[in-house]
Amino acid sequence: MYHAESQKEKISLFLSIVWPLMVTQLSLYAMNLVDTMMSGRVGTNDLAGVAIGSSLWMPVFTGVNGILLAVTAIIAQLSGSGQRHKITYSVTQALYLAVVVALLVVLAGNLFLDSILTFMGLAPEVHHIAFHYLLGLSLGIIPLFLANVLRNFFDGQGYTKITMYITVLAVPFNILLNYGLIFGNFGLPALGGIGAGYATAFTYWIMLGFSIWMTFQLPKVKSYGIFTKWPLPSWKAWKEQLTLGIPMGLSIFFESSIFSMVTLLVGIMFSTVTIAANQIALSFTSLIFMIPLSISMALTIVVGYSVGGGKYQAAKEYGKLGVLGAVGFLAAGAVFLFFFRESIASLYSQDPEVIVLAGQFFIIAIFYQLSDAMQAGLQGVLRGYKDVQLPFLIAFTSYWVIGIPVGYLLAAFTGLGPFGLWIGITIGLTCAAVGFFTRLRIVQRRVESSGQPIAE
Repeated sequence: MYHAESQKEKISLFLSIVWPLMVTQLSLYAMNLVDTMMSGRVGTNDLAGVAIGSSLWMPVFTGVNGILLAVTAIIAQLSGSGQRHKITYSVTQALYLAVVVALLVVLAGNLFLDSILTFMGLAPEVHHIAFHYLLGLSLGIIPLFLANVLRNFFDGQGYTKITMYITVLAVPFNILLNYGLIFGNFGLPALGGIGAGYATAFTYWIMLGFSIWMTFQLPKVKSYGIFTKWPLPSWKAWKEQLTLGIPMGLSIFFESSIFSMVTLLVGIMFSTVTIAANQIALSFTSLIFMIPLSISMALTIVVGYSVGGGKYQAAKEYGKLGVLGAVGFLAAGAVFLFFFRESIASLYSQDPEVIVLAGQFFIIAIFYQLSDAMQAGLQGVLRGYKDVQLPFLIAFTSYWVIGIPVGYLLAAFTGLGPFGLWIGITIGLTCAAVGFFTRLRIVQRRVESSGQPIAE
């Protein structure tokens, strides 16, 4: 990582950081994709059960991961300001915090999961599959959060290739474990969609093992002494990370939870076929979204590094580069999605009714993805400035005060049916993009006038 001077150097540095992140995010999502596609091959109930389970898990995972993502911003600014000696302490405290948060998530699942599924009024088979899918997945929550702290440690210094290698190595294990536990191959029990949860959990342990191994093998990270120096847990350090991380996590939670809420509302209001079609559309569009999400993560790194080093004009230029790149990519992806929507749906299901309905969902998804790309990029820039409090309020208002209520009203009281929920998503994401853009302009103007990053 270095402070690039010319525009060409900035583009080169940004691309060198973002492309490994893209491979990492696509590989991570490939695991979820394999879960969904292989479960769909077993039957519609398995696909629906995994869809419901994933819709409950993903906002929790992304919200907690957002809290841990504070490590990236902290380390990027420490690196940019030349305070590398503080990094080991911050990472170790984040590891402690990750274990505590993981245990709280597992406890909450044990207390409330069955009640939530019962409240949804699912078909008994779908309820059973969703519950046991999440039960299996819970075995991997602690290693997942620990691995994510290490990932943020690598990424915050621009070492994004390390996490790319780890994730790419883990994907084949996930595929083989799914193949064995879903269909009963390799002498393993045939668990159907439930097996996908256990396969994912075992894969998280493998990822943690690779991550720890990397900290001891690579000279550029071995020197930090992670796992060899163990300062006592510090509430002061946790408070610093939580003060930054909780608004970040909640912002991400509010965004990801609108997609999960749509799936849950579809499950309550409509048929199993509609649940399956909705999951197919969300699954593939989320796969495409991994590119702008990676750009957003890269923006946090390069903007944070620039702000830490007092290079505020460079931070502004990186913001423009990343946001425009994210929107441009999804604009191209929208064209592809329009022409191949039913062919894509047929990869997930062999049910003609599900395929046609999923294709219709894809058409609406084309519109929301552009707003989604813009808001993701803008949030990445704001996190680089460590500006998280107001963006959290913008996210909550856009997604839960505007997006979900409007979507529900359209679905319940107009002839749009489940498509009304997706229109609500589009409106919410557009409001968020406008709010984040307005906030970023304020932040940049204050930085330009004062020469100091905003203190929250």
